[in-house]
Amino acid sequence: MARTTITTQVAIMGAGPAGLMLSHLLAKQGIESVVVEIRSRQQIHETVRAGILEHGTVNLLVDSGVSDRVLREGDRHDGIELRFNGESHRINFKELVGESVWLYPQTDVFADLAARREADGGDVRYSVTDTTVHDLEGKPKVWFSDAEGHDVEVEADFIVGADGSRSRCRFQVPEANRKWYFHEYPFAWFGILAEAPRSADELIYANSDNGFALISQRTETVQRMYFQCDPHENVAEWDDERIWSEFRRRVNGNGFELKEGPVLEKMVLPFRSFVHTPMRHGNLFLAGDAAHTVPPTGAKGLNLAIHDVKVLFEGLDSFYSSGSTATLDSYSDRALDRVWKAQHFSYWMTSMLHTVPGADDFDRARQLGELHSVVGSEHGKAYLAESYTGWPTSR
Repeated sequence: MARTTITTQVAIMGAGPAGLMLSHLLAKQGIESVVVEIRSRQQIHETVRAGILEHGTVNLLVDSGVSDRVLREGDRHDGIELRFNGESHRINFKELVGESVWLYPQTDVFADLAARREADGGDVRYSVTDTTVHDLEGKPKVWFSDAEGHDVEVEADFIVGADGSRSRCRFQVPEANRKWYFHEYPFAWFGILAEAPRSADELIYANSDNGFALISQRTETVQRMYFQCDPHENVAEWDDERIWSEFRRRVNGNGFELKEGPVLEKMVLPFRSFVHTPMRHGNLFLAGDAAHTVPPTGAKGLNLAIHDVKVLFEGLDSFYSSGSTATLDSYSDRALDRVWKAQHFSYWMTSMLHTVPGADDFDRARQLGELHSVVGSEHGKAYLAESYTGWPTSR
């Protein structure tokens, strides 16, 4: 069967939020793109992911014309609670740094972007198979079979690998030209979705002698919560009473009690830190989880991906409007500057709040000292608030 050839300016691998946002921003400037995705649109929409959006991410969604639904249906949070020794300490983002975050599931971010690209006539190919990329140091090409089984070649000026944590694009960078940084964590999160009223209006990050717990929200009647567990924990061994008993041990006390209900879903979420450097090879650019992952404690994953896209868009826009490659050439360094800030913040939050297996009394007392240092200092609280709500875009 003959291969159909399509010529475009930017080929984007991956139709998650990062890929679709880049395609949207490019289209607004008249820059053509084709987005290629191995999953179906429904599969992406049904992938459950956390949803804390920095103010910069929200501004980009709204100001670029994707949708203002996040402002209408999302929950603005002006702070979080750090809970330890059975007591809660609020970190007031608004007072400390004048910013907020929004609780808005990643599935809704995807839905908004997918609907906008469809309404704008964007070329997004879902459910493709047999994807390969070629000639990354020359005129890049993407080969794939579309949903109808037709063989297609996309010829572009640039390829963007926004194909997630299982990225194939990152493996196209020769080993001699890349460095990978890893950090494995000795624990995971046991996550649940429960039919229950909200226990709090904002997120609670709980440190206890029995391990970490995170109390989040979803809707008025369905909540998402997590507690620290072994990465090899078997969810089948946990019934509702055992799950709620574990949450009580870690969160309840001093007049605070979780609101409980039937557990609708349960899962174990291992996590790690990973960074691929550089984030460019030839005419291939990596963005989002294809280039880096962070533990979820700092709520940085999706926000980092959107920041990557914003910086990359600025480089591509500059190239097509002026012919200059200067901004595009600085993409990797600018993106990695924020990536390493986020890696530090996520590692710091994770190590401060979780119990490391084998920790002794000294480790526990030191950890509590660190928490007291943060909540007892305006500068400590401001650092946490600025990092959580999002730093200014790097230049």
